[in-house]
Amino acid sequence: MHGKFLLNLSILQAILISCTILISDDSIYTTAQTSEASDSDSVTTVTITAVGDIMCHSVQYNYARVENDSFDFNPVYREVKKYFINSDFLFGNFETVTAGRSKGYSGYPFFNTPDAFIPALKNAGFDLLTTSNNHSLDQGENGLLRTIELTRKNRLSYIGTFASKRDRDSIRIFNVKGIKIAFLAYTYGTNGNPIPKGKSYLINLIDFDLIEKDIKEARLNDAEVVLVHYHFGEEYKREPVYSQKEIVGKTIELGADLIIGGHPHVLQPADYFKTVNAKLDSGFVIYSLGNFISNQRWRYSDAGVILNINLTKDYRGDSIYISKVDYIPTWVFKGSTDRGPEYVILSSLPDYKSSITGYLSKGDLSSLKQSYEDCNFILTKYTNRIKLFEEPMFVLNVKARGYEKKHPDLNKNYAGKSLFQMNPQKNLDSNKTLIKRLPGRIK
Repeated sequence: MHGKFLLNLSILQAILISCTILISDDSIYTTAQTSEASDSDSVTTVTITAVGDIMCHSVQYNYARVENDSFDFNPVYREVKKYFINSDFLFGNFETVTAGRSKGYSGYPFFNTPDAFIPALKNAGFDLLTTSNNHSLDQGENGLLRTIELTRKNRLSYIGTFASKRDRDSIRIFNVKGIKIAFLAYTYGTNGNPIPKGKSYLINLIDFDLIEKDIKEARLNDAEVVLVHYHFGEEYKREPVYSQKEIVGKTIELGADLIIGGHPHVLQPADYFKTVNAKLDSGFVIYSLGNFISNQRWRYSDAGVILNINLTKDYRGDSIYISKVDYIPTWVFKGSTDRGPEYVILSSLPDYKSSITGYLSKGDLSSLKQSYEDCNFILTKYTNRIKLFEEPMFVLNVKARGYEKKHPDLNKNYAGKSLFQMNPQKNLDSNKTLIKRLPGRIK
């Protein structure tokens, strides 16, 4: 009997070692298997995908209006979501809030966006939203908190704004196919909207003492890669200003591996750097990803980029490195199609033919081409090591119409079912696991 007990105890220990406790905001998250590479699979590569500022001006939600208080933002992403299929982790900067209908919907300068904006991002394939930016407090503390609540409800992770001090001190570390990546996010300010007294935890401001503490905490909790997102710089400047370079330089000294920027609403260059006390030997920075979706219709601001960073882990050599960085230039169409007035994010790759090409005017086609040329020039200004995306032959060129029922294979959310309501073997998100949100379960 004693021998059987020891055997059972050993089995239990082995099971516990091979599992990771998921600490999250909802009790449906319990445990998930995380596996190390075997001898026959000693190298793994993951693709981290980032997009720029996700905004919602008033004309955007009016175009998305279905009925008096019903909105459908899903079609906005129908032409680019195919590029997210092969991504292992997708995030972008959520530059608005969802304070609810009772506050009155509004665009610039004090954003309040319909709730339907968030599930459309989930349906498009997003995993994480960075929420610390100059518009985070547009609707005060209640707007910030309600945005977090709605993000959680839609099974999206968030970073940069927080519901409590415990939430703020919970370092987000994701196990993406065996690589543990910490995500941190900070903003230069809140447009003068005051942070409630005694509640500095609500939003991460750029504070090097705080950033140093967070990076150290991430490393202590086994983060192999630390990604820092900054909302900083000067709007509409296509080169980083001195303060951006200074912040990036200090962040490199503190041990960051990847640095992603936003706020200027235009693209800014990318570059590589030598890391300091980090797992990666060479790190990567892009000073601004521009706009992903907005109503800013002028040159440079109507364009953005889908950025893919490939990280490769060699288990035998215990090393992680950036194996490739590529990008897909994007441009925002605003006009009328067979659906009526709408916004649609389009790829501006030269050979790409969208399902709405026939609705583009000569001016649209000229702007689309110009955005492609601008993107290539700006992004590669500091380095030629990042490459234009080459579409694999096996990616389906489906004329997605924005309805997940028609194309469930293009939808990581599978018509609203949560990650763990499905067979993990069929779940496209099963290799992305939130492994630590310290110090404990967030209520």
